[in-house]
Amino acid sequence: MTGEPTGTATTAPAPTPPRRGGRWIEDWRPEDEAFWADTGHGVARRNLGWSIFAEHLGFSVWLIWSVSSAFLVAQGFDFSPQQLFFLVALPNLVGSLLRLPYTFAVPLFGGRNWTMVSAALLLVPTLAFAVVVQDSSTPYWVFCVVAATAGFGGGNFASSMANINFFYPAAKKGAALGLNAAGGNLGVSLIQLLLPVIVGGAGIFGLVKAREAGIHLEYAAYVYAALAVVATFAAWRYMDNLAVASSRPTEQLSVVKERPTWLMAFLYVGTFGSFIGYSAAMPLLIRLNFWVPEPMPLGTGIYFAYYAFLGAGVGSLTRPFGGWLADRLGGARVTLGAFAAMIVFTVLVLVTLTQLEPNPTADPAIAADNQSLFPWFLAFFLVVFAATGIGNGSVYKMIPAIWRTRAELRTTEGTPERTSALAGATGHASAAIGIIGAVGALGGFLIPLAFSAPWVDDPRTSTQWSFAIFVAYYAVCAVVVWAVFLRRGAPADSLASARI
Repeated sequence: MTGEPTGTATTAPAPTPPRRGGRWIEDWRPEDEAFWADTGHGVARRNLGWSIFAEHLGFSVWLIWSVSSAFLVAQGFDFSPQQLFFLVALPNLVGSLLRLPYTFAVPLFGGRNWTMVSAALLLVPTLAFAVVVQDSSTPYWVFCVVAATAGFGGGNFASSMANINFFYPAAKKGAALGLNAAGGNLGVSLIQLLLPVIVGGAGIFGLVKAREAGIHLEYAAYVYAALAVVATFAAWRYMDNLAVASSRPTEQLSVVKERPTWLMAFLYVGTFGSFIGYSAAMPLLIRLNFWVPEPMPLGTGIYFAYYAFLGAGVGSLTRPFGGWLADRLGGARVTLGAFAAMIVFTVLVLVTLTQLEPNPTADPAIAADNQSLFPWFLAFFLVVFAATGIGNGSVYKMIPAIWRTRAELRTTEGTPERTSALAGATGHASAAIGIIGAVGALGGFLIPLAFSAPWVDDPRTSTQWSFAIFVAYYAVCAVVVWAVFLRRGAPADSLASARI
């Protein structure tokens, strides 16, 4: 797309050169009500459906280490809690770094074409995973390299969201982006629900028993490698490229200079960073705080595989609700409410953890006391997850609304400048989505890293200090939302006056 990043463009966008083959759609006018009703809605819905499937698979592969890492020690791998937390953090770091180039890939190669490539790339982390988990002598550094490749799945989110943003009119972006993101986010919950069952471990609240043949982690890799092939074929067969989703990387990078880009990235670290970070760490958090591995072979306490999927599931299901609420109440108001809930219930999670008795031994009495606190921990943590999902949906509604509002504030209705500015705003909002998503996903790396804190002797102590720091961050985020977007008495040309 062309147009000034501030929405003050004085020239019309340059015509998009025709493209041939590869399912390119040259004429796309989602803001035209007649076009949308006759043609646009059906095409957009089809692309959204297959985008959700590919992104869902990407999230599953991205978080495959979150639950499998909790099985590694039982499989004969001699890794410390700090090493395991770092192992689940690495894919989040790589995934966050890949989100920027994945966003730029959509206008460069086409949304359909890049979905095919990104889905096929998932064969690398899945097949490599299958190799390393079968040999207990595999060095830790090899595990780190393979875990890092799972970040390919994290990059899928940015390209998928940037692509779908072009398909929908402004009034429907909140719900569409919320559904797209929720479908992807559910991949986290589903891998945590199904992996224990697929590999032969007990799961689903104990309704599924462990197989007598033992646990085979490689089975999960084979399943998701096969699904990667399916997603690649489906993108080739059913998705489309949009010629209007065209821009140069230099134009997209111009949003880096924009203040709202970094404000929203800061907020997204709090919402999505918390969602993906807590999702990655939850299996290990339950195992560390509520499980005693002795007496062998079963141990005592709460078995992580029964409950680890619940957090990501709740956060995923509430994300489209956050987009829906933002469409009706305004993204900033919903985001502020989400942060308020995160503050309150993260404090309650922290209070619960401080009530736990240290249980490094197999004392049945201590294990029973800690086990009785688990329902409170789980309930409070699930509310935190729900709030992160709502906040994710509302933040992503705010991003295109901010750029569109800025274009409207700086141009006159009905003029060519307004038309050009609005066209440029869509492209810049898509670019901002990639950058904001990349920065926000860094929270998924920092949260497990904080829990691992190698400078703290007791891992349980590091988790408590980490939650206290997270509460402080959420409080700052809430102040930023109020000051920038909701403060009364703001200037007439400010974002706060527009009530985004």
